[in-house]
Amino acid sequence: MRDVVVVGAGIGGLTAARDLAAAGRDVLVLEGSPEVGGKLRRAEVAGVTVDVGAEAMLARRPEGVALAADLGIDVVHPTAAASGVWSRGALRRLPRTLMGVPFDLDELAASGVLSAEGLARARHEFAGGPPSDDVSVGDLVAERLGDEVVERLVEPLLGGVYAGSARRISTAAAVPQLLAMARRGSLLQQASAIVPSDAPVFAGIAGGMGLLPETLATGLEVRTSTTVRAIERAAGGWRLTVGPTTAPETITARGIVLATPAAPSARLLHAVAPDPARELGSIESASVAVVTLAFEQAAVESLAGRSGFLVPPVEGRAIKASTFSFAKWDWVREAGDGLALLRTSLGRHGEETTLQAPDEALIATSLAELSALAGVTSAPVGTHVQRWGGGLPQYAVGHVDLVARVRAGLPAGIVVCGAAYDGVGIPAVIGSAHRAAAEIARAE
Repeated sequence: MRDVVVVGAGIGGLTAARDLAAAGRDVLVLEGSPEVGGKLRRAEVAGVTVDVGAEAMLARRPEGVALAADLGIDVVHPTAAASGVWSRGALRRLPRTLMGVPFDLDELAASGVLSAEGLARARHEFAGGPPSDDVSVGDLVAERLGDEVVERLVEPLLGGVYAGSARRISTAAAVPQLLAMARRGSLLQQASAIVPSDAPVFAGIAGGMGLLPETLATGLEVRTSTTVRAIERAAGGWRLTVGPTTAPETITARGIVLATPAAPSARLLHAVAPDPARELGSIESASVAVVTLAFEQAAVESLAGRSGFLVPPVEGRAIKASTFSFAKWDWVREAGDGLALLRTSLGRHGEETTLQAPDEALIATSLAELSALAGVTSAPVGTHVQRWGGGLPQYAVGHVDLVARVRAGLPAGIVVCGAAYDGVGIPAVIGSAHRAAAEIARAE
């Protein structure tokens, strides 16, 4: 019998396994796909290895940077290239905000992101009563600052993180700082008092964020292409049925860390924890695709001053964002050696039909949008399409309470971690994994 089996070899599962192994536990990691890393993955595009999943993490939250340091991996930070947003027929500089709440109204006005009417509404904040319960980010900001702030700032910013609708995403789960501010008083006054920090907001890894799970897996016992099909109680712990239905294998363990997305976790928990399984099964997800394009650098050098841009859903475009990787990251420019790598992101919650097109169609759509919105007219010399089916969990209003109920209802010896619980960003998932490892230790 193993001490602990970790199901899922994404950044969360591998972090939990590392914590447990460091504590002297006998740990086995089982991963259903052929590769470790989950949504942190690298691929070769026109001979250049780059991220085709998450390409950055928050630097101001410590877990990700600390893990990289523990693994001996140096982090890098984006260049000074400016972020943009396509709004009202032009590519405009993205003003500084806290998830759409502007730090400086004059800067917002100068950006041209809002119409004169939208700007006037934003200047006259409605000081309603403080929200006592959870509320969607879109509803909260719309009540205070107007619909246009939500449509042209909140939506694209949240879309970049969750690929979801601002009117459905929980403030308590996604932006708790914003909910606390609303309870104290004026959002505009508090945002204007925030002193900008010189510390970088984001961090990456030279060579790609995919190096993080690849390095984590070194030294751990990881079995890939090994699907866990069922979990049952067993004497002294748990029995896992793994492998193909034609040749199933049984593995027993005293403890289990489920580091899989909400839907597969719900299926595995159905027989042993039906109430948490039902709660997890209610968490919806969004599917997205990342299209990476390689160009001759001279053909896109005019983009070098920008790191990319967001696209609000109200604009009716097919892509929701584009990252000019060669301009955002010095290491990507250097690795390109004359080639410039860009990427687009497609897919929002409820728009799965967009991604049912073949890869060639997604590439053609991305090129058409880059031509219309950023003036890129050259043909790429290399392409790559990475699909993330159900890759982004949607934090609906009440998500914090749902997660608390799930954890409270789990039987002793089973814990959960990952993007479905405490945040979808890399540091949040790592923090979730640390918590899961500590809970397993306390349970035994």
